[in-house]
Amino acid sequence: MKASGRPAARGRAGGSSSAAPGAEPQEPPGSRTAAPGLLKCRRCRYLRTGRASCQAVQALLALLALLCGSVSCGPPGGYTGLPDAGGIYYYQYGGAYSGFSGAEGERAQQLDQRFHLLKLPAGRAAMAAGGALLLFSCLLVLAGVLRLPWHFPAWLLLECILDTVIAVGMVPALYRFFSFLLGVYNSSVCKERELLYQSKGYQGFKCSLHGAEIATGLLGCAAGMAYLLGAALAARAYRTVHKLKHNPEQLYEV
Repeated sequence: MKASGRPAARGRAGGSSSAAPGAEPQEPPGSRTAAPGLLKCRRCRYLRTGRASCQAVQALLALLALLCGSVSCGPPGGYTGLPDAGGIYYYQYGGAYSGFSGAEGERAQQLDQRFHLLKLPAGRAAMAAGGALLLFSCLLVLAGVLRLPWHFPAWLLLECILDTVIAVGMVPALYRFFSFLLGVYNSSVCKERELLYQSKGYQGFKCSLHGAEIATGLLGCAAGMAYLLGAALAARAYRTVHKLKHNPEQLYEV
């Protein structure tokens, strides 16, 4: 009887040895473990989901669009901006425009200012749209961290609708943006300004879209696809939450 009791005791003492190879040891109830990482806490686990990643991409694209749109809202540049210390044209062309003097210089300044005012609405609209989308994406991330979609599943339907509206509305918005800019570049002010600078040998003032404006359009297209993907993820999350509400035992982070 004593011999038969020893293997049983050994089996209880070494019960963990019967676990599957490579399995992590089980913590006894009530034991304290090390503090979890930032992304392992209950609220911040949302940051590891696909929806959070998509919303982060949306925020980044909106920020880049805002920065590109700010280029059109900067100083007029050209002859007007040359005397300013650190002006981009001053260093690009190696010094002040010695070719302009008297009436020509005044005319160049007037054309620079008028051309800048013509482009200003497009730049402000791009900055406003980028800032609004950046704020919207940040609010979505905050709502996910606070688990608002779980407590109020209707929020996911609203998010899906808003993402779809933004994605679809990006098409006419970009069309309006580029049509406005092309109208500015085809205006008499731009043509006269281009000819005036070309008469002095300066080729950097052509009436065509520049890199920041093209980048704004590409970022807008990418943002439209990102919001369309966000709408699909929000719809899938709503179905998941609806299912988990009826099956609480399958609860996991949405």
